[in-house]
Amino acid sequence: MARRRHRARRPVAVLAALAVIGAPAACGAAGTAAPRAARTGPQAPTIRYTEYGIPHIIASDWTGLGTGYGYAAAKDNICTLADTYLTVDARRSRYLGPDGRASPGQLQNSTTNLNSDLYFQRLKDDRVVERLVAQPAPDGPEPEVREAIRGYVEGYNRYLAETGAAGISDPACRGAAWVRPITELDVYRHAHAEIIMGSTDALLDGQVNAAPPGARATAGPAPSPARTAAKIRDAMAVSRRQSMGSNALAVGSQGVSGGTGMLLANPHFPWQGKNRMWQSQLTIPGEVNVSGASLLGLPAVNIGHNENVAWSHTVATVAPFGLFDVQVDPLNPTRYLVDGAWEQMTSQRVEVDVRQADGTLAKAGRTLWSTRYGPVTTSLQGVPLPWVVSAHAVRDVNRDNLRALNTWFGLNRATDVHDVVDTLETTQGVPFFNTVAADRAGDALYADIQAVPNITDAHAASCLTETGKLLFHQSPRLPNVPPISILDGKRSACDWPDDPDAAAPGLLDPRAQPRLIRPDFAGNANDSPWLANPDQPLTYPRVMGDTSAPRSLRTQELVLTARARIDGTDGLPGRGFTPQTMGQLLFADHSRAADLALDATVTACRNVPLGLVLVDGSLVDVREACPILAGWKSHAYTTDSRGSWLFADYWAHLLDGQGVEKLPWRVPFDPRDPVHTPNSLDSGNSAVRDALARAVLALRKAGIALDAPLSSVQTVTRGGERIPVHGTIGELGVLNVITPGQVDGKADVVFGSSFVQQVRFTADGPPEAYSVLAYSQSADPTSPHHADQTRLFSAGRWVTGRFTEEQIAAAPQLTTTVLD
Repeated sequence: MARRRHRARRPVAVLAALAVIGAPAACGAAGTAAPRAARTGPQAPTIRYTEYGIPHIIASDWTGLGTGYGYAAAKDNICTLADTYLTVDARRSRYLGPDGRASPGQLQNSTTNLNSDLYFQRLKDDRVVERLVAQPAPDGPEPEVREAIRGYVEGYNRYLAETGAAGISDPACRGAAWVRPITELDVYRHAHAEIIMGSTDALLDGQVNAAPPGARATAGPAPSPARTAAKIRDAMAVSRRQSMGSNALAVGSQGVSGGTGMLLANPHFPWQGKNRMWQSQLTIPGEVNVSGASLLGLPAVNIGHNENVAWSHTVATVAPFGLFDVQVDPLNPTRYLVDGAWEQMTSQRVEVDVRQADGTLAKAGRTLWSTRYGPVTTSLQGVPLPWVVSAHAVRDVNRDNLRALNTWFGLNRATDVHDVVDTLETTQGVPFFNTVAADRAGDALYADIQAVPNITDAHAASCLTETGKLLFHQSPRLPNVPPISILDGKRSACDWPDDPDAAAPGLLDPRAQPRLIRPDFAGNANDSPWLANPDQPLTYPRVMGDTSAPRSLRTQELVLTARARIDGTDGLPGRGFTPQTMGQLLFADHSRAADLALDATVTACRNVPLGLVLVDGSLVDVREACPILAGWKSHAYTTDSRGSWLFADYWAHLLDGQGVEKLPWRVPFDPRDPVHTPNSLDSGNSAVRDALARAVLALRKAGIALDAPLSSVQTVTRGGERIPVHGTIGELGVLNVITPGQVDGKADVVFGSSFVQQVRFTADGPPEAYSVLAYSQSADPTSPHHADQTRLFSAGRWVTGRFTEEQIAAAPQLTTTVLD
């Protein structure tokens, strides 16, 4: 068993009253005054609402803080939360039918209700979350976490009791039988589901559908290692493009104008469903004062700032799971070989209630299988892994992780970036994220310290299977696809070893994980840690990502823009970041791909003989596209840009799912100059001409003018109103990532920039913060805060943060709710 290190816990302040806010009159949810009896004990949890429905919650203890958070979160998003609790309670099939779609991971509608229920029912039957909650800290929740979650349940249930299911304003769940009071276990199950979601999308269906040969398993010869690895790489690349990502930039004292430290937080999260973010400020005077956003339903700030430090997360290039290839007995395929002896797999019958077409309930179940390494799976990201000669077992690095809650509560009270590192190392609870932070002292931090499988380079060399080698070392490389391990399960020595300095068994020593503290800048745009700052390349075990490999165009854009602003070479006045120039960094919507390839594309267009290109049996006239692309001088995806949509469609055809380094560049990637290479697109290459013709053909078939402004084709719908959205897909090297897709069968934004925040510290005085929640605070279409920040985001504007009591009190039309 690994030796555990325990981070000293700060004392909890117990205050008799909150003198900083006086004794406000009680208000209902709408802010109308109501009499209340005098209170002699601690001050009741109090919610102050400022502009755009942002709650500033203050209480005298963690239970009260959780109560205020739970009440306010339910008020804004009761249906989204209730749907989440339905998922983790494995009851979607009971109320919504087995064939409906569920999204337990990152992707939209990623599996069926029945498969989701079977997966979560197995966790319930195994009492995974109950066991984790029962452990003392640091393995289990810290006392503050337990108190806040206890309060959260009180607040959520109080709001539901006041409205009743029939009184809910959101039609998505008004009167629904599945809207119910919750327990603390529901909240912990939800937290655990968020922590393990890095593996859920890839492996859920494969685990609940796994069956030995002769039942549901695929028979026939196993595909070659190269073919299997290529299919998995391609599938994972598609998944990464369709799931969460982020940019984050920390700037130190050498790069800030008029301040000491600065942070830009730009997570790219889903715009619908359980992974929406929600903004709040949480205050216990003398104990915690933190502002920012969290994944809905988690009563702590995941991304934000306190008095002295600001932080954000970005999705890392670590696979939070690994596979083990186990040789099975051909006469009894539920036996597998370990160290020369046969072991019997364990079987487990899992059953759930399913609503039938006539409304009655019946049981549906499957027998699921496990090995010493973990559950058997017969697919990875939809790619079959046949259970024939061998089977594949999954080990999830986060299955026994509730430490992430302790991590975020620790970050909420960090005092500087060194305290951030200490929190990350001692809890080792971050599930699949990098952390980027800046502090008042002028330090900028990048740290990829998280729960990582303990697969050192030596362990990988000894234990990877042939398919595992191809996946782990990724040749050819695909953008942002993490190193996936498949280890030899025939040898027990190939299991993840325990490290005495890790927080839990099977984890990589946190001291071996990369971190960087600098006075200029550090950042990440979902690439590996290698170039958090190009002046100081990082090294680390291969399990955490690649080195000396091409960077994404987003990473290039982030690094080049940061350097130019700090050096004062970007054409803007002065040097160093201010809130205005930090805002321009993101909302300029500038495309690195256009910088690199637009001129060559225009040349290729003009050089097409007669302007005609034969593609897929159709003769396409591309001449109209040439002046449109040539006229797109800004290289920006602003709502008024023309030609940008055409270039985006062309770029998607040119990439065709491969890494940008595979395009026909005249200057290839050079690891000695990774920020500027590859470059110089070959305008004479037929792939350039063909991709342009395919884009022209696709837009004409869709009835979209080649010079259509972005505002006419990229929108989000709120209450029948189509709100234009600036930004575009990350492959174009635009930091403000926006991904269009389908919602309820209609074109809409599905994920991208969500809670965007920038924070500047000075030598003294409160932090200066600006934010915008792109999809607004509430999923309820009847709420006044369903689209207000969305319109703000559309206009490229920000909400000025209110952090001090004086700033909150000065908010126009301030409303207050006291939860007596």
